Amino acid sequence: MARTLAELPAGSRITDYISLGVIAKFFPVEKIHDVLEQTNRASVRERDLPAHVVVYYVIALALYMRSSYREVLRCLLEGVQWMLDPSAKVRVAGKSGISQARSRLGVEPVKKLYDTVVTPIAEKQTKGAWFRQWRLVSLDGSTLDVADTAENDEAFGRPGTSRGSSAFPKIRFVALLENGTHVLWAAHMDPYATDELTLAEKVIPSLRKGMLCMADRFFPSYKLWRMAAKTGADLLWRTRQNARLDVEKRLPDGSYLSRIYASTSDRRNGRNGIIVRVIDYRLKDVEGSEPLYRLITTILDHEQAPAKELAALYHERWEIETTLDELKTHLRGAQIVLRSKTPDLARQEFFGLMMAHFAVRGLMHEAALKADEDPDGLSFLHSVHVVQRRMARYGAIPPSAEKSLPRSDPRRNP
Repeated sequence: MARTLAELPAGSRITDYISLGVIAKFFPVEKIHDVLEQTNRASVRERDLPAHVVVYYVIALALYMRSSYREVLRCLLEGVQWMLDPSAKVRVAGKSGISQARSRLGVEPVKKLYDTVVTPIAEKQTKGAWFRQWRLVSLDGSTLDVADTAENDEAFGRPGTSRGSSAFPKIRFVALLENGTHVLWAAHMDPYATDELTLAEKVIPSLRKGMLCMADRFFPSYKLWRMAAKTGADLLWRTRQNARLDVEKRLPDGSYLSRIYASTSDRRNGRNGIIVRVIDYRLKDVEGSEPLYRLITTILDHEQAPAKELAALYHERWEIETTLDELKTHLRGAQIVLRSKTPDLARQEFFGLMMAHFAVRGLMHEAALKADEDPDGLSFLHSVHVVQRRMARYGAIPPSAEKSLPRSDPRRNP
């Protein structure tokens, strides 16, 4: 779909725009240089678009999905120029030059930066981030449209429809969500045909002790459950109503202990069973609710986490649905596809999108802490508009590792 805005609004101060603030705050230039060195992508010679500036550009693209490549770059470079040398002329590369710079960078350093920086950020005082002693997280997946090119089609594929196939190729991804802050971390993407269970196997190792992970009924499997439990995290996953879970011991809160098995043969022979606690419940007088909800958890002590509390808590899992809507509608823009024409650049753009979302959510978390509010009470869409229009100037993006302004320079805090 064509971008309807070719330029940013006339008369805007460049310091009101791209990424000298929020992006640089959450992705400091020193961290980017480290990642570039580790992936052998640091610029060998000075270019019009050094590698670290291209990293910031990839993130900025996600904040301005409706603006053209050159317009986003112009704003980024003018911002760097304004902070360093207002008298210098800005040379904005053409679309071909931008594509070459992004291709030189590749996807590896962008993904590594995402993996390194984007992690849970909730503090003890963050409202809505905790259940008793556990940090609340959720596991889920979704899809994103990518540009309709032969290369993307071959690399990612597209779903079939009753009239042939969908309008765009798609990528599939699975990620973990920190419920209280809506931070999406540990994301892995693959072609559309890859099932979410396969992707979940790559994501689950990022779970840690002290977390309570929630997941929908399509995820529970013996293999995945065992893998997740071994991380030390506790689990609260919904399972199918007809899943066979024989009662081994009834508990005072109405839940009971049972075991899950890898196969019918293992069940028949009582072999390699994993003990779980089962919670069955119904939603009374809730229109559209299902007849029965069934949860399984690694928390076997009913006093440590009563069944009623866990049943009420599980519906916090829907926070990830809200977050995916933020990513796909409010940040990316409704009906806007990832614009990159080649698979490697589409992968690069995906991680840029995830990092842009993290920067906005990080800013919202800081604001919520200062106001002693739940981050859920803040508007994500409003926050995106604030970031786009009036980014606080937390730091600069120097065009080289050596050039930066002294603290006394008035251009540092205009």
